[in-house]
Amino acid sequence: MKTLVIGTGGREHALALALSLDPGVSEVHAAPGNPGIAAVATLHDVDPMDGAAVAALSVELGIDLVVVGPEAPLVAGVADSVRAAGIAVYGPSAAAAQLEGSKAFSKDVMAAAGVPTAGSHVCTTPEEAAAALDGFGAPYVVKDDALAAGKGVVVTTDRDEALAHAATCDRVVIEEFLDGPEVSLFAVCDGRTARALQPAQDFKRIFDGGRGANTGGMGSYSPLPWAPPGLADDVLASVVQPTLDEMNRRGTPFVGTLYVGLALTATGPRVIEFNCRFGDPDIQPVLALLESPLGVLLHAAATGRLDSVAPPTFADGASVTVVMASAGYPESSSKGDVIVGTETLDKETDVDVIHAGTALVSTSSTGGDRLVTAGGRVLAVRAVGSDIADARAKAYEGIASISFPGAQWRRDIAAEPLGVVEGASLKENL
Repeated sequence: MKTLVIGTGGREHALALALSLDPGVSEVHAAPGNPGIAAVATLHDVDPMDGAAVAALSVELGIDLVVVGPEAPLVAGVADSVRAAGIAVYGPSAAAAQLEGSKAFSKDVMAAAGVPTAGSHVCTTPEEAAAALDGFGAPYVVKDDALAAGKGVVVTTDRDEALAHAATCDRVVIEEFLDGPEVSLFAVCDGRTARALQPAQDFKRIFDGGRGANTGGMGSYSPLPWAPPGLADDVLASVVQPTLDEMNRRGTPFVGTLYVGLALTATGPRVIEFNCRFGDPDIQPVLALLESPLGVLLHAAATGRLDSVAPPTFADGASVTVVMASAGYPESSSKGDVIVGTETLDKETDVDVIHAGTALVSTSSTGGDRLVTAGGRVLAVRAVGSDIADARAKAYEGIASISFPGAQWRRDIAAEPLGVVEGASLKENL
């Protein structure tokens, strides 16, 4: 099977790496990819937002499965263009991707499907926003209705801050705050059937202890020994299947990843949000532990045959991912800073480097290429260990061997006690 991964980030690197390890995958291609992906895939300089170009490349290469990684191409309809060319694609249509593209749409689907979630109001004026904030009370949860690269959410006890964020958005969804540890659960869907991957937890805030600005994710780990037994099966039954049924009722079947962001509240799991793709970095430790072939699973979903393949299986032990971000992130990012030390980790068996915002630049003095920063979240160090403590220690040992000017990372990813950091129930919540 020939596969093509669309995207440039850490999620796409982790997917390409997992596909390259699948015995049933003969070739891995990526468009446009990054320097890390280039080690396991053939790169093609194609705009991931250009559906016609992605479809043409797929036909030219004789691709059997296209995996669209990021949300923006999915919302833009890239998967539709590939399907129209007669090629299997893992990723929802533009219509189905509105589960992430519009939080108001997502809430409407959840309500119709009877999915347990936070109460909410859709607001388009400052007056409506103020009334909704006062109705729910603090902590305030304000979400930009549109895509915002994982950074369109403000959770705060400061009413003025909440109102200020609402004022920057054309339309906002204001919700009641869900208190409890958070879980990321990824469901692989073929429109009617779903298979759950192993749950993970990620860390959104820039600073230790869940402080500072929201980011796209600063680290993650899996499995979650503190999560309730049978959580994945329960969420498939109470959240994922009703959502698939409702999307089918609307004539927009959902094929791809339904990312369920959960809060484990005192009254049970409740949905914080839906995304229409694998989360980054929270999918990274999950894929590190995946034992069953990823290509077989995603191709079965893309072709409506998910019930014909066995559920995914995972190795014992644990995996921890720690993100290194550039200076100024998340408000800005520093580009062109030389990265040193990744080559050392490339030789490790339990630790690898997942590239996100990196690039290669030619040097006239040596005639070679240097790896430099090219985005906010630059790379992630991912480790596998016998348990969370072991994996965590290996990940931070890896972090210590890498350097670039202004590098920043959290030092409490997967810290003990797991998921219980002072203030995390508020600050980490989406």
